[in-house]
Amino acid sequence: MKLNVKIEDIAFGTSIQDIAVPELLTKRIPSGLGYFDYALGGKGFTPSLCGLFTGTPGAGKTTMMLTLANALQGHGAQVVFNTAEESLYQVKMTANRLKLRHPFCVGGESTVPTLLKGCDTVREAHPDRPFFLIVDSLQCMDDGHFNSGRITTATAERSLALLTSYAKENGCNVLVIGQVNKDGKMSGSNKLKHMVDMHIHLSVEEKDEDLRGCRILSTAKNRFGGSGHMVYLKLMKSGFTEVARLGEGS
Repeated sequence: MKLNVKIEDIAFGTSIQDIAVPELLTKRIPSGLGYFDYALGGKGFTPSLCGLFTGTPGAGKTTMMLTLANALQGHGAQVVFNTAEESLYQVKMTANRLKLRHPFCVGGESTVPTLLKGCDTVREAHPDRPFFLIVDSLQCMDDGHFNSGRITTATAERSLALLTSYAKENGCNVLVIGQVNKDGKMSGSNKLKHMVDMHIHLSVEEKDEDLRGCRILSTAKNRFGGSGHMVYLKLMKSGFTEVARLGEGS
């Protein structure tokens, strides 16, 4: 499935000097989490970005994305956190443990077209707020053609293509949690990494004795900022605490 990135109002052969970039796309959106903004290159999110967020099992992917949803909502964005991985009761209990207090929206859809229709409704109700969709997780979503009895790699690719196109078409931001295997490699094909603008990974430090057990938030890809940024974090019952920052990658 091809991504919908074509801008119909710009004819083929137009001079690059004649293209006016919409003001919306020039404004970065701080997350409200200093360590996450650092991982993005220090300036926050670029509207229309679709990002893949992976992590080793038990690293705290859902905890971090819920924390991010809360911070973004508290800094003026409108956020939808959609889970097809856990029940909304489980998500609420995690939010209570983390003491999240900002009223981001939640959903429990597993079909992407249905999810995006719901997002349209939320966006229309909050037209003055930057919109963020966080999806937990890609391997639990289908693209509306789920007939085989199981979600395949091709299904994940089509689902991610729909989510990426939605971000581009509406100037909003989409973050998708992706699963990795026991070797720490992304489940699915490399097409998933190529589709997105950003790939951030959360892992557990095992080699350095002083930092053992810390979570490492690292940027493997970022079209709108530097890659190679790393942040060491402690994961406590109440959430993440920053320990150290490394790298100024390009």
